[in-house]
Amino acid sequence: MAQRDYYEILGVERTVDAAALKSAYRKLAMEHHPDRNGGSEESVARFKEISEAYTVLSDDQKRAAYDRFGHAGVNGGGAGGGNPFGQGGAGFHDINDIFSQVFGDAFGDAFGGRGGGGRQNHGPRRGSDLRYDLEITLEQAYQGAEVEIAIPTLMACEVCDGSGAKAGTKPTICNTCGGAGRVRQANGFFQVERTCPRCGGSGEMIADPCATCRGHGQVRKTRKLSLKVPAGVDDGSRIRLSGEGEAGQRGGPRGDLYVFLSVQPHELFERDNLDLLVTVPVPMTVAALGGVVDAPCLISDACDGKCKAPVEVPAGAQTGKTVRIKGKGMPHLNGRGRGDLVVELFVETPTELTARQKELLTELAASLGETQTPRNTSFAGKAKRFWADILGGDADNPKETA
Repeated sequence: MAQRDYYEILGVERTVDAAALKSAYRKLAMEHHPDRNGGSEESVARFKEISEAYTVLSDDQKRAAYDRFGHAGVNGGGAGGGNPFGQGGAGFHDINDIFSQVFGDAFGDAFGGRGGGGRQNHGPRRGSDLRYDLEITLEQAYQGAEVEIAIPTLMACEVCDGSGAKAGTKPTICNTCGGAGRVRQANGFFQVERTCPRCGGSGEMIADPCATCRGHGQVRKTRKLSLKVPAGVDDGSRIRLSGEGEAGQRGGPRGDLYVFLSVQPHELFERDNLDLLVTVPVPMTVAALGGVVDAPCLISDACDGKCKAPVEVPAGAQTGKTVRIKGKGMPHLNGRGRGDLVVELFVETPTELTARQKELLTELAASLGETQTPRNTSFAGKAKRFWADILGGDADNPKETA
């Protein structure tokens, strides 16, 4: 009986490249896989034909021989008759091997493949990783700190040493799966592999479980750990503690602990990367005449970290002016330098004036000229022009509305 052309079977041109060939196979294999078609004989034959064609055309040497001699060029290699996946068949032993090779183990397992067939999973298993959220102060982020944290976690049972079996006994191999943790079930042309229902995939049975952990090999406890927070950490920083997660099963290694840091808002400072921002009130007289005010900070060489730095206020300073003090900000996490302290000035107007103070301010206001209040003069000019545009007339004499 004449065999169909392999290129025709896969619906591709003879010049197809490897990527397009694989894509065509994937599409057809998913469409005609017997497990998706009720295991019908027609789907079994069609899937076998598709896989045979891909086995040959995906191998450069076999494809060259096929292109030159047709089916006769590859029959000797096992692709043209008998078992197309046997010796010489691109290293595949059955249809599911090639299916898993193209789609991955997950698809191979799903459709009865060999993806996990030979693997035993009853040995030691690594414990799960844990997450712990820790809130720290800005001062702790600035200086670094050592804090104690309490972690609820699974730990190996000390009574049975993590085996789950009563002291003096040992787990036995599951007689259903033979210790593999998985069992196979025939499904027509294919075999479907599932987790062993008797041992739950562990590959072992415990006849006499430990009374403390009830056969689990693990107990939940709260562990206390000392954590070093490095100076310079920021909100959202993560610290990994290797081997401080949950205990592994059956003697497996512990998982890791990931500590996620959040920094509490501060009543004085805001953080901008490595800079610290602080707003400092300045008396009106100091802002007008110039002078010095003290700004809080988190470090001072002169006062051993206790917290103030002199700020030069230029004469005529306005609210919102900033003064930058070098090296008084947050430390770099890797220890290379520090950010700056950025001081924003807020000019404060005095309240509850005495009669004499009001009198002096009145005299001062009368004596001030336009050159001494440039912002007010500029604003007044803009306001006049605005009113003139809205009400009509000139800037000095806008028309009044009724």
